[in-house]
Amino acid sequence: MQVTEIASFWVSEGRKIALATVVETWGSAPQPVGAQLVIDANGHFEGAVSGGCVEGDVITTAQDVIASGAPQLLEFGVADETAWRAGLACGGRIKIYVEAVV
Repeated sequence: MQVTEIASFWVSEGRKIALATVVETWGSAPQPVGAQLVIDANGHFEGAVSGGCVEGDVITTAQDVIASGAPQLLEFGVADETAWRAGLACGGRIKIYVEAVV
């Protein structure tokens, strides 16, 4: 099932959700532009936009976006030497747009 199909199903269940979408990458990135993650208000999620602590930060931000309704653009970037600690395969930058779905 695609992330957008899961999002549609969760909305039909009455859940408040947010969609996170990779909108830009530079260098190495675990997921391509267009990859998505759907998150509900309770922190349940499906899909992938990166990995490790990046995705954890996106989930936390998504819960804030659901509560406020204000979208956020997140940017993550690390050097090759510290990439694994940040959950990225190797150095690079990614931008992720997080928006509430109503």
